[in-house]
Amino acid sequence: MPGFVIPFHGAGGKTRLDTLGAQARAVLAHAMASDVAAACRALGSVVVVAPEDPQLAGTVFVPDPGGGQGAAVATGLAAVTSLSDDRVAVVVNADVPCVTTADLTVLIEALAGHAIAYAPAADGTTNALALADASVFAPLYGPGSAARFAALAQSVAVTLPNLVDDVDTPADLMRLAGRLGVATRLTLKEPGMIGEAA
Repeated sequence: MPGFVIPFHGAGGKTRLDTLGAQARAVLAHAMASDVAAACRALGSVVVVAPEDPQLAGTVFVPDPGGGQGAAVATGLAAVTSLSDDRVAVVVNADVPCVTTADLTVLIEALAGHAIAYAPAADGTTNALALADASVFAPLYGPGSAARFAALAQSVAVTLPNLVDDVDTPADLMRLAGRLGVATRLTLKEPGMIGEAA
């Protein structure tokens, strides 16, 4: 079974959701990460790299070493390879709350004959990576990262909507309302959240 890494910024992430208030932002970020973890853990071991333990069910917490997403993912990959007997490793960002186990299965299956299968975001960054071997990874995150991962090794793009669509703003949450994972949907229905009236 493959190993999964979820880099999660915790309460300090998703700053463009700040218009909801700090508490609501933190609750939503946790709910989205919970949905991502639920999709991953049906397929293998899951490591969450975060500043503090988010206590996501069925995951192993690894402290974020600092230094950005690349360093966090590298740390997570080192940890997950010790938990999994499969060389395949998958990295999934914590802000793709529409992702399903079926989507991740397609991402992994796309690896056939490739070193990397990657899911580009609409803005050219990278929402998920499947690696034939964790040693293929290089810390290439940031603007335009999808193109850099594509050039790193023999690669294939996977453009499933649930992997392409990440959440940066309240408008994203409303746009994706019909596809959001269970935890995120329930959180949006709580009093004071933007989806309460939806």
